[in-house]
Amino acid sequence: MGRKASIEPTAQPFPPAVSGRGIGTLGEKTLHTALKRYIEPDCTWHEVRIGPYVADIMTDSGVTEIQTRGFSNMRKKLEYLLARCNVTVVYPVPHEKWVSWIDPETGEVSAKHKSPKIGTPSEIFRELVHIKYLLKEPNLTLRVLLVDMEETRFLNGWSRDRKSGSERCDRVPLRIVGDVTVSCPEDYEKLIPDVLPELFTSNDFSRAAHISLSAAQSALNILFYMDAVERVGRDGRKYLYRRAPSGKSAAK
Repeated sequence: MGRKASIEPTAQPFPPAVSGRGIGTLGEKTLHTALKRYIEPDCTWHEVRIGPYVADIMTDSGVTEIQTRGFSNMRKKLEYLLARCNVTVVYPVPHEKWVSWIDPETGEVSAKHKSPKIGTPSEIFRELVHIKYLLKEPNLTLRVLLVDMEETRFLNGWSRDRKSGSERCDRVPLRIVGDVTVSCPEDYEKLIPDVLPELFTSNDFSRAAHISLSAAQSALNILFYMDAVERVGRDGRKYLYRRAPSGKSAAK
């Protein structure tokens, strides 16, 4: 049976051989390849063909797919795999991030600047809307990794400073600082911020999870679908929510 990596919830750095640049295969970026090597160091388990698809990692315990881009592109592949085996989808969220900029005309690279945004596990919800119809599949496990990372971007955007709408070059992971696994409906409670009041709206969720209002609305859509929250009325034009009673998700 293939080995399973155990990632501690405390900060854990990537070794230099993994976090260095230029190790990608099949056109992969550094973040994707580094996480694959981190989760399963034995490369003989990597890029295993299953029917028309190639799994990132395939062991006796199932498939692991590392999704660093949008989930809409993986729907057909995920449908196919879930019908045949256990599947864990790993989604890295930037926790603390340092950004540098590359001028594509001169090749000059700016000094790194720390982004003021701190990522949270709730950021996965904006992607889960694309696979909502698969979330109750018993073979599916979600794993959200909070990752400190460095990001490089090209100064080729449409705004005056060329940053808005710019193209990302690469992301290099530094350390994993959080690991949230969701393997059954009741586990979705882990993705609800602890600081929310008993009754809350999408605005409250947005502030507590440090995500946009539209992302918070997507989050509550998924949490309601998974019976992790209940709608108990309205506050003006917005729904009022509360956490579902313990065990309700498991009972359905």
